[in-house]
Amino acid sequence: MMIDKNSSVPFYLQLKRMIDIQVADGTLPPHSRIPSERELSEQFEISRMTARRALLELIREGRIYTRTGKGTFVAEPKISQNLQALTSFSEDMRARRMRPTARLLRRGMIAVEAEVARALRLTADAQVLCVERLRLADDAPMAVEQAHFSFPGMEALLDQPLDGSLYEILRDRFLLLPAEAMQEFEARLATPPEQELLRVGAGSPVLMIARTTFDQRGQPFEFVQSIYRADRYRFVARLLREDAR
Repeated sequence: MMIDKNSSVPFYLQLKRMIDIQVADGTLPPHSRIPSERELSEQFEISRMTARRALLELIREGRIYTRTGKGTFVAEPKISQNLQALTSFSEDMRARRMRPTARLLRRGMIAVEAEVARALRLTADAQVLCVERLRLADDAPMAVEQAHFSFPGMEALLDQPLDGSLYEILRDRFLLLPAEAMQEFEARLATPPEQELLRVGAGSPVLMIARTTFDQRGQPFEFVQSIYRADRYRFVARLLREDAR
């Protein structure tokens, strides 16, 4: 691959495209080292500023990452989640041939907080089951998940192993099926505890998702807040204009 010096396409975009292609076809697999600015400059006979701009664009898009004193490396590919389908974390990972697991951080019956009470239509003196877990795919941390449940018999979950899909347990043991959900999204920076759990650096962005899940009768039974690694996740939705239908 060479830079076309006669093309109207800026040199940095050509270089970025070449690296993109090598990442996509596996020539540069995840966590392999990217040539330095100096090496790229010499290889393609371009300025170091041009090489730096191409690398910065790829870093901004989450395609590559840097390690201080070690260099620049290829990032893991992002996982795309369809916003128009109600699926569980385990279902998403299995669909991508990844092995989903969970590490239980805490669980127990707690007094309901105001936000949870509104979502689950509960009175201020109600109690809910709180389950906080670290979700992993192929042993890599993907999300921190704090779920609050309110449904008859929920106390039975206190004795259940929760290293897999909660939705499968709810289906098999309680005949409780998620039929509909409302989600809200927010971008922010990871807190120090989240940085440690998700293995990301200080100042790393995360995607916070708050979801209220309803059963077959339209009754809310779960309010969950999930913190996703922004470098590993992206969300996709198909949008239609009402006046164009």
